[in-house]
Amino acid sequence: MKFAATPPYDGTLTGFYTMAEDFCYKLPSHVSLQEGALIEPLAVAVHIVRQASISPGQSVIVMGAGPVGLLCCAVARCFGASKIVAVDIQPARLEFAATYAATHTFMPSKVPAEENAQKLLESAGLGDGADAVIDASGAEPSIQCSIHAVRRGGTYVQGGMGKPDVTFPILALCIKEITVKGSFRYGSGDYKLAVEFVGSGKIDVKSLISREVDFEKAEEAFGDVKQGRGIKVLIRGPNEGK
Repeated sequence: MKFAATPPYDGTLTGFYTMAEDFCYKLPSHVSLQEGALIEPLAVAVHIVRQASISPGQSVIVMGAGPVGLLCCAVARCFGASKIVAVDIQPARLEFAATYAATHTFMPSKVPAEENAQKLLESAGLGDGADAVIDASGAEPSIQCSIHAVRRGGTYVQGGMGKPDVTFPILALCIKEITVKGSFRYGSGDYKLAVEFVGSGKIDVKSLISREVDFEKAEEAFGDVKQGRGIKVLIRGPNEGK
């Protein structure tokens, strides 16, 4: 399995890219290339939410309100989740999440994970826990909090990638008999559903685009992402307008 832009494979900053036909999905005529650029992270979110087995009326907590976390909220809403809680340490991202797809938001504090989880559940009215918790951050404190925030018999999905090894509350996992799943990018049907969500207007990806930069300022865009400025910064292709 090879992914463009994952070393040593180049490709995503080129003007044109050769790909096998059965790996390509045609965008509907009314979907812009800017929206098309967001199909990849949306497909990641589709896969994560599918792993969480979200069904109508359920509650879900999403740790991390970056692009993938926000899109997980949007996909969970499409799957019928009635309560969607976005969690992040950046106020601006939580403000955006509240206007985008989250029904509730929560900013954790520097307290033990179990205490943060209890405050989270109380603030969102989740009682003994959420039906599903998705970690889209990869941060160790978020992972720890997540396990304490899942209800007994609930589902936890690890979508974010951080350190290869973390301290994990395994006792809580066992006592609550939580189903734990990993999620790696996307699988069969995820891209197709992502395109359908955007094409039908069920999920708005345009509002996630904070700004666009010329190809010559690509490094500046990467710097913005690293510093957590904005939601999604798009880099125009090297041959755009030529």
